Amino acid sequence: MLFNSVHFAIFFPIVTLLYFLIPHRFRWLLLLLASYYFYMAWIPIYVLLLIVSTVVDYISGLLLDKSFEEYKRKIILLFSLSVNLGILFTFKYYNFFMDSIEKLLVSLNIPINIHYSSLLLPIGISFYTFQTLAYTIDVYRRKVKPERHFGIFALYVSFFPQLVAGPIERADTLIPQLKQFHNFDMKRVSDGLKLMAWGLFKKVVVADRLGMMSAYVFANPQSHNGPGLLFAIIFSSWQIYCDFSGYSDIAVGSAKVFGINLIQNFERPYFSRSFPELWRRWHISLMNWFRDYVFYPLGGSRHGILNTCRNLIIVFTLSGVWHGANWTYIFWGFLMGLCIVISLLTRDIRSRIAEIIGLTHFPKIYQGIQMLITYSIFLFFGVPFRAEKIWDVFYIWSHLLTGWSNPTHGLDFDDFVISLGMPTEQEFHVAIVSLLFLIIVEVFQAYNISLRQKLEQKNMVLRWACYYIFLFIIAFYGVWNSSPFVYFQF
Repeated sequence: MLFNSVHFAIFFPIVTLLYFLIPHRFRWLLLLLASYYFYMAWIPIYVLLLIVSTVVDYISGLLLDKSFEEYKRKIILLFSLSVNLGILFTFKYYNFFMDSIEKLLVSLNIPINIHYSSLLLPIGISFYTFQTLAYTIDVYRRKVKPERHFGIFALYVSFFPQLVAGPIERADTLIPQLKQFHNFDMKRVSDGLKLMAWGLFKKVVVADRLGMMSAYVFANPQSHNGPGLLFAIIFSSWQIYCDFSGYSDIAVGSAKVFGINLIQNFERPYFSRSFPELWRRWHISLMNWFRDYVFYPLGGSRHGILNTCRNLIIVFTLSGVWHGANWTYIFWGFLMGLCIVISLLTRDIRSRIAEIIGLTHFPKIYQGIQMLITYSIFLFFGVPFRAEKIWDVFYIWSHLLTGWSNPTHGLDFDDFVISLGMPTEQEFHVAIVSLLFLIIVEVFQAYNISLRQKLEQKNMVLRWACYYIFLFIIAFYGVWNSSPFVYFQF
């Protein structure tokens, strides 16, 4: 079920109403049934995979708690990892793995015909797999006690607001909240609904409209030159951000309505002043997962700079693998890790250069330059994330500087906009204005100025007029084609 669908617009109010009407002891059951229904609205049979992961990790948690012999505990942990990662590999990576082997053998003049799976990728499988793995690993490390109530544990795995695209929650923060009694609090519910509306604006007004152009250009980059490619890269970066952060806002907001607090997944990453900072503020729950369960076990930053650099590249390459079964994602992850490493290695040199040329005497200008450079590098090396093929990446990189002497190819502006994939010039203007509005809001937030809080201090007539105008903008200017969220494919 999509957050930007009529189905969800009917489903969510009904679940919310029932949640606050029924006794507390039955609320976990309501949310569990609602979560399974939410997931089964796509392909019902795939709920069995969710159930398998739930049963395996529930039993594994209990066995790990009872076992004191280390070799037995390792066998139990290995069993849980094998089942969960085995399901993930089968449904997400089997075809990619077989295709890569086939191409390698063909290149070696070894003809082979490999059978490919016709299975569709279950939405959210990477997210709930990582969430259940975190639980089992934390129980193995004795950081958390296993949950003995099977229904509560099943709800932890399948809680519908964050089931299919995160944030990836830890058991010690989410499970206790699922057990707590939550009164109906009008302010809390109102805050949750406002956050959901903001997330919906990001998705249907900004992301989906920007996605029109970026998808059109990236589908056939060879038909475009520098201006079109640059527009596509910039629009794509904001599309992905607004699409995913919009989902996260709706997830956090809808959980807040029930009285449950989820982790914030984004903290204005495009306003970062360095690459490490950007990745501390982008997809926070996933980065924390890789930090705790991959980076630290590899040794973290405890064994010298070379090992730290190696571990960072491994982590980000694995992050690329997690994002998708395509060499473009793996290449992207490797490049992100390389950028992090270069940023760390050159940190002192860059600071020294800034002091020598006097930039440190103008902190605001210095910060602005740092943000611009960081975002530009992220744009350039982020091309593989959006490109469909590796050779498309190199074509785009090598043609970014072409065509600037005559960017419209002799076309008028309206025809130029259409050539970039926008239906009309008006659609282009709506995309630009909505993006600028989003950036302005983020700038205010960066300076700890909440426009929403300022609006709430105004009189009721002005306040509600703004609310209605905002909802009208979402309804009238939103792209209502039930476009899936980008991260559903991961």
